[in-house]
Amino acid sequence: MAAAGRQLGREGRASLAAFVLGASVAALPPALLPGPGPGLGLQGRVVLALHVAGVGALLRLLYRPPLYQIALRAGFLGFAFGCGLLLSVGQSAWRHFGWYMCSLSLFHYSEYLVIAINNPRSLSLDSFLLNHSFEYNLAAVSSWIEFTVEKVIYPEMKQITWLSTIGLLMVIFGECLRKAAMLTAGSNFNHIVQNEKSDTHTLVTSGVYGWFRHPSYVGWFYWSIGTQVLLCNPICVTGYTLASWRFFRERIEEEEITLIHFFGEEYLEYKKKVPSGLPFIKGVKVEL
Repeated sequence: MAAAGRQLGREGRASLAAFVLGASVAALPPALLPGPGPGLGLQGRVVLALHVAGVGALLRLLYRPPLYQIALRAGFLGFAFGCGLLLSVGQSAWRHFGWYMCSLSLFHYSEYLVIAINNPRSLSLDSFLLNHSFEYNLAAVSSWIEFTVEKVIYPEMKQITWLSTIGLLMVIFGECLRKAAMLTAGSNFNHIVQNEKSDTHTLVTSGVYGWFRHPSYVGWFYWSIGTQVLLCNPICVTGYTLASWRFFRERIEEEEITLIHFFGEEYLEYKKKVPSGLPFIKGVKVEL
């Protein structure tokens, strides 16, 4: 942790401070916690609005562009995380959605933070992955709509705690595996598949890369499906599984072509010994 702290530049420090400020919404008085009804009362909404306004004003005073743009996104994710905590610890019927909010916001913020530690030269606003793709955003919105509609039609379906707990465990496993992969890869990790080999680019085969060739994708795959198991969203569980599997199959094939070009026989030997980690995905086929 000390080494990580020394590597954290001003962008990382600004994002961390903003995330904590946003998450401080979880310190609101217990009287404002959601009850068994659909949400907060008028007083609670006013307090939340004042909190958002106060944090936004403070960030504007503390930071100037481009740090303000970083802090604004991190603060928003922190606020979502804090609201998720409020839902999670209360007796609200939306408790499992609170787990989901914590999982989603922490995933996106930690993507930025780990890149800030590992590979600050490639750090950008895109490192939050908030604008990953239209398809990604559509999938997220679809899951929110499914959860809400099914909760109205059949509320008991969203209260299957044992199933949501399995989903939460999948989320935790996927998140930990992905971040372990990113930290193990160090400066070799990048959100964008690289077409040119840098002088510092090495083939990482230790740690979680000794278990799977693509542990960051394996983690993301199970994390994404786990979020829908957590929400008890049967339609999105199926859709996320199929869409994620297809995306990572294509991504792995694209990436392995590049890795074979970079490392040649060294990567081919590694490929023979270590599985991709994703079901029924063997990676690019090599013609001998």
